[in-house]
Amino acid sequence: MLLITALIFAFLVQQSWPFIVEHVSLEFFTGDRWLPVSLPPVFQIRGFLVSSAMITALAIVVGVPFGVLAAVSLAELLPHGISVVFRSIFEVTAGIPSVVFGFLGLKLVAPAVADFFNLPTGLTGFSAGIVLSVMILPTLISLSEEALRNVPREYAEASYALGASRWQTIWRVVVPTARGGIAAAVLLGIGRAIGETMTVLMIAGGRLATPGSIFDPMRPITALIASEVNNAARFSVQYHALFTAGLMLFLITLAVNAVAASVIVGKKGR
Repeated sequence: MLLITALIFAFLVQQSWPFIVEHVSLEFFTGDRWLPVSLPPVFQIRGFLVSSAMITALAIVVGVPFGVLAAVSLAELLPHGISVVFRSIFEVTAGIPSVVFGFLGLKLVAPAVADFFNLPTGLTGFSAGIVLSVMILPTLISLSEEALRNVPREYAEASYALGASRWQTIWRVVVPTARGGIAAAVLLGIGRAIGETMTVLMIAGGRLATPGSIFDPMRPITALIASEVNNAARFSVQYHALFTAGLMLFLITLAVNAVAASVIVGKKGR
């Protein structure tokens, strides 16, 4: 797996290098103009990075509380038989194609958001973030539940022996002890949300400018690549610019996953 990751990184660098050498400067990261057909063409990715960050942040803020509560319920509260049923449902949900979530967001979430907030369109970062929060739940729930189940039962028994109630034991003993595994689940959820393409392409709105709020239409970096890669002439400036954007996305995702892996390894080491 490490070899495959290294080969992917080398390929992205190779395809991005002509653009990096000739065009990458501070303005590439701080500007929000993406004009591939202008003379000369302009490629700046601040708007796409900000869009990805805003949508991912909303997905985590909304998804994490529900994911942790569901994991606690599965691991500590529900009877074994019911817990198995719900766990199976969440596992099946993880296999639903992202395009299906995109259609559901397009037909259900976006119109509801437009009506509730009185917006001209529901195709916004908020709608995309809400749908992503549902998509990352299987990852959050599965890993958080595993972390909770790995807490030694002696900790809970000692808490009960000291007179603590069930809820006090769960929230003051079990959950804090499993915080390393829960943190790793959150980080992997972030990586999942950042890398999602089809859903945000369909729901986020596609606006090229830097969004002013989460209720604006926006285009995350994954949607940029997916929407323009087939229109870019091979080995053109736009072609190499898109690979450079992909390289930035790869590095961000790799960093998030590396932090998550280090948290998991550190937890096991303790």
